[in-house]
Amino acid sequence: MTELAETAEANVRHAEKMKKHKELKDKILATKRDDKGLLIVHTGAGKGKTSAALGMVFRHIAYDWPVGIVQFIKSPEWETGEARLLRRFPDLATLKVMGEGFTWDTQDRERDIAAARGAWDSAKELIRDDRHRLVLLDELNIVLRYDYLPIEEVVAFLRDEKPDWKHVVVTGRNAKPELIELADLVTEMTLVKHPFRAGIKAQKGIEY
Repeated sequence: MTELAETAEANVRHAEKMKKHKELKDKILATKRDDKGLLIVHTGAGKGKTSAALGMVFRHIAYDWPVGIVQFIKSPEWETGEARLLRRFPDLATLKVMGEGFTWDTQDRERDIAAARGAWDSAKELIRDDRHRLVLLDELNIVLRYDYLPIEEVVAFLRDEKPDWKHVVVTGRNAKPELIELADLVTEMTLVKHPFRAGIKAQKGIEY
């Protein structure tokens, strides 16, 4: 058999294989639904948790779907790239920057707990409403890690009061097992290398 004939035969086998593969995929897809609001968790020591969540936020904005964002750690005094961009879409993006900064900056547990409670109250309003199709709870995992909010309360609310059609995304390291169990989608970012270890600080446009 010539090389040309062998290539033609391989192409036929590939086409037949892909046809069967598509038929199987179509059969599986026919059993799935695409109208369920997801609880999504981005966790892990690697970078990119908030960045990936913001990708979903901006996709929603591109479709003219309103989104809500509550930032549990970032302070209103911080100027971030996402805040600058989201302010350009006041009719579609509700941004609440409600943190007090890093816990090692505040050094005040009661103040941190009060800030977390205020942010959580705002988050519940956004999740309950009939307007915002997706709500991002940025770094909620951090306040849960330090027990600034009871994990039982958060899980119960997300399980019992989140509208079935609404997406909620939670970011931050050290996601609690209870939240992971409840979630529909969990992604763990793995740290392989980090520029901070080489003496490079957080940079505008990359980290904020």
